Amino acid sequence: MNTDVQRLGFIGLGTMGTPMCERLVAAGHRLFVQTRSKVPASIAAAAMCCPTARAVAEQADVVFLMVPDTPHVEDVLFGETGVAAGLARGKVVVDMSSISPVATQAFARRIEALGGWYLDAPVSGGEVGAKSGTLSIMVGGPEPVFEQVRPLFELMGRNINRVGGNGDGQTAKVANQIVVALNIQAVAEALVFAASAGADPARVRQALMGGFAASRVLEVHGERMIRRSFEPGFRIGLHQKDLDLALSSARQLGVPLPNTAAVQQLFNACVAMGGTGWDHSALVRALESLAGIEPGPAQ
Repeated sequence: MNTDVQRLGFIGLGTMGTPMCERLVAAGHRLFVQTRSKVPASIAAAAMCCPTARAVAEQADVVFLMVPDTPHVEDVLFGETGVAAGLARGKVVVDMSSISPVATQAFARRIEALGGWYLDAPVSGGEVGAKSGTLSIMVGGPEPVFEQVRPLFELMGRNINRVGGNGDGQTAKVANQIVVALNIQAVAEALVFAASAGADPARVRQALMGGFAASRVLEVHGERMIRRSFEPGFRIGLHQKDLDLALSSARQLGVPLPNTAAVQQLFNACVAMGGTGWDHSALVRALESLAGIEPGPAQ
């Protein structure tokens, strides 16, 4: 039990937010939560449920957000009953969602104008990392505020890095999603190639795991592709959203991202097949369709 109990708010108790919040509760902190859906029993038993985001901010000294996209963050922060309406000087907002870096900078300025502090702290590691407390957390914001919140980050993650100022955490997350998507595409192409050539994809994957091609994506998502296990750890629809952020930011910067654009088209093909809610490893199904392979059904 943590003897230094803090008053914390958490908004967004979804697939990722729930286990992250549970780890804060387990550490002995006092939690105030607000969600538009039912609060999980594991949290409701130990936290105070508040009717609005404003009420959460009035009660908590640090307010965490974990919601799907930029408009959701804006609404939670600046809606009529949003966090900003209940914020007092010196309180901290920590947005752990994955959203636009440009919008993040604007949100931070608005919160600071009210006397509060703002950290953008998107995460990588999926539901497994959230449950085990092994998330990678990429933080943007003032260093003293980061150091203040670091002990709380350490309850949720292991690889915790302050990248720079506000918006830089979100930029790092966008870069992360580019790397992950292209790795998934590479593994999917390799396994589809192996199957088309008549080799056993499972044995090919095992052989690759011992060489320079080895990667976490080949290990975890390669196995998903072979087992046809596409229950989402991270949904295609969410990865599409992240790549939209990458491509729109790249247009503003005049930076070419040709392979990111290509993998987004494969995700689009999966969505056309009804796969918005599939795990992003199911990108292999789009390549299989293009290759004329008739795989077994997704689990």
